[in-house]
Amino acid sequence: MPSFKGIFQGKQKFVTVKAGRIREEAPDGLWTKCERCGGILYKKELTQNLGLCSDCGFHFRLSARERIAVTLDDGNIVEYDDELLTVDPLGFPGYDIKVEGAKQTTGLEEAIITGKGTIDGYPVLAGFMDFSFIGASMGSVVGEKITRLFERAARKRMPVVIFCASGGARMQEGMFSLMQMAKTAAACARLSGTRTLYISVLTNPTTAGVFASFGSLGDIIIAEPGALIGFTGQRVIEETIRQKLPPGFQTAEFALEHGLIDMIVARRDMRKTLGSLLSLHGGRRQDAG
Repeated sequence: MPSFKGIFQGKQKFVTVKAGRIREEAPDGLWTKCERCGGILYKKELTQNLGLCSDCGFHFRLSARERIAVTLDDGNIVEYDDELLTVDPLGFPGYDIKVEGAKQTTGLEEAIITGKGTIDGYPVLAGFMDFSFIGASMGSVVGEKITRLFERAARKRMPVVIFCASGGARMQEGMFSLMQMAKTAAACARLSGTRTLYISVLTNPTTAGVFASFGSLGDIIIAEPGALIGFTGQRVIEETIRQKLPPGFQTAEFALEHGLIDMIVARRDMRKTLGSLLSLHGGRRQDAG
């Protein structure tokens, strides 16, 4: 007589893991998919790999805190202006709820962290934008924190490094948001007048108002590989000029080829490259006495 043992048991699922990838099924939350090659990556290994795909080298976005951890010595930063809080100047429907939701999701008060730290021993004033906070859109607080960072740097004659990432202006603040472009650009010009180094690092994506202001005004402009860089979307441009844009338009590689940026630096080499640039431009290590 045939055995019916186990006939009503659920089908078992087997997982095969190879080179940091999953081939069939796994619990939600442990894995993520690479946007470029489609590989399925173990999130813990992805974090240990600085947010780089182990198969194709695609650069995943980092949060501001993650960026601080891999950039500043020992991941230490003395934060500036963290008491500045966003308000709703226009009474835009649902804006206060959106801001509060972003705070809960990211653990941040706004879309940028600014402060003081060291890179390879060289003191810097630094800013780290976080795309997870309403697309790192630039509202009044973001613009004010960047402006104050430039002003401190001008007074102290300390170099500035800003990791940019943004989808554009904070539309819920209307003109209050748009005026931050002029304000940050003016502060950047005053910093330049003191002959103090400013390095802008463009990450994926850096677009619209941030790119059109302080993002593109660095003395040295660096981009991560594959980063989306530009003022407005490709479709909008094509509809405006009624021409098809070339392949790879608005990528970091295209921008480098056409002289818009100075260099592309992989994330693994970013801290070392920044340290070298700070040294070449007269930086002095804290432990130099």
